[in-house]
Amino acid sequence: MKNTCTNIDQFMAGLRKRNPGQEEFHEAVQEVASDVLPFIANHKDYQGECLLERLTEPDRIISFRVSWVDDEGNVRANRAWRVQFCNAIGPYKGGMRFHETVTESVLKFLGFEQIFKNSLTGLPMGGAKGGSNFNPKGKSDGEVMRFCQSLMTELHRYIGPDKDVPAGDIGVGAREIGYMFGQYCRLTHTFTGAMTGKGIAFGGSVGRKEATGYGVVYFMREILHAVDDGIKGKTAVVSGSGNVALYCIEKLVQLGAKPLTVSDSSGFIHDPDGIDEEKLAFLKDLKEVRRGRIEEYAEKFGCTFKEGRPWGVKADLAFPCATQNELNGDEAKTLIDNGVIALAEGANMPCESEAQQLLRKHVLYAPGKASNAGGVAVSGLEQSQNSQRISWSLEEVDKRLQGIMKDIHGKCIKHGKGKGADDKTDYVRGANIGGFIKVADALQECGVV
Repeated sequence: MKNTCTNIDQFMAGLRKRNPGQEEFHEAVQEVASDVLPFIANHKDYQGECLLERLTEPDRIISFRVSWVDDEGNVRANRAWRVQFCNAIGPYKGGMRFHETVTESVLKFLGFEQIFKNSLTGLPMGGAKGGSNFNPKGKSDGEVMRFCQSLMTELHRYIGPDKDVPAGDIGVGAREIGYMFGQYCRLTHTFTGAMTGKGIAFGGSVGRKEATGYGVVYFMREILHAVDDGIKGKTAVVSGSGNVALYCIEKLVQLGAKPLTVSDSSGFIHDPDGIDEEKLAFLKDLKEVRRGRIEEYAEKFGCTFKEGRPWGVKADLAFPCATQNELNGDEAKTLIDNGVIALAEGANMPCESEAQQLLRKHVLYAPGKASNAGGVAVSGLEQSQNSQRISWSLEEVDKRLQGIMKDIHGKCIKHGKGKGADDKTDYVRGANIGGFIKVADALQECGVV
């Protein structure tokens, strides 16, 4: 195996040496490499071209200052990045994240994951991620607008419908996308599908807001169907209260399941009676309109509010939909001890390494690169609509989303099914290998570039 490293310890030692101090990135690569390197070792067609080594090196990283003026006339400065990882199968695609915790390491971990997630959708999208250590919370609309316009003044040089198509992420919703896209159009004198997550009035797709939450439930439905089970009547513990969590809950209710929890940074509520359509409407108003705290739900409906995270609540299914590293090893053990059947990640890498290992061994565990791909899938569908200058109905978008999530599940089954008839599917291995193969084939066919 000339020029091919298949030893995980050796591979990771080299990666850490080249990327010192980037623990988030190391963790993401370790999880993928542990499955992909043995696959390469057993398949000569993928040996000798340093495929995984090449995939762990971004094509480029753009880092720049964003200067802006707050409402008091003070000049402020933030740092921003765009990590363009791999465009072997299509234009770079990945969200922009605005949060004080954003670093180059975090964006590299997210961008690396995005390569495989985008590949699994079957759509022509490469992997990228971007963001800034700017936090829009507590900022006025004017401050957010001035920041977004300043950021796009630099970023517009590196993006475009056939080059790199950013979307939203944590801290970047319809407001932020609108401000950035408006500035992009102003600077380039064009109106093209250079960003996704846009408003419906100016090129956005119906169903985008719901896509990640709906998609994770559609994926869970496929998991249960594969073991001759169904989602109707199942109880579910859900974390978070953003778009992913709210629309995960909405789809669970529509399919006859009973969501028991929802959370924010202050704590979580446990509603033993289940969150129904009426309660969900209150949640949407609370979080999407009034931007209140989740404790108000407990006061309104007379249920329990607790500080911390909801993983001690007994349920059949689990959906971590808040943020990365929100579920640790002890919490995973609690879920397992409480009899959880399956867990599907709605957030990006919400489970810590120890939790991943435990869940992977004991339950049907779907990693985010597979189960939360609904968001980027509908972003890809928005790109398609923009290119054709058409708009699909919600029914059409949802039908396509269901088909994509079913196809992703099929790839996970193909590459993650155990050899024994009774062996459960390793969805992590299936997603990692399924995502890798398409990108690796493209890299080989394009030559060493």
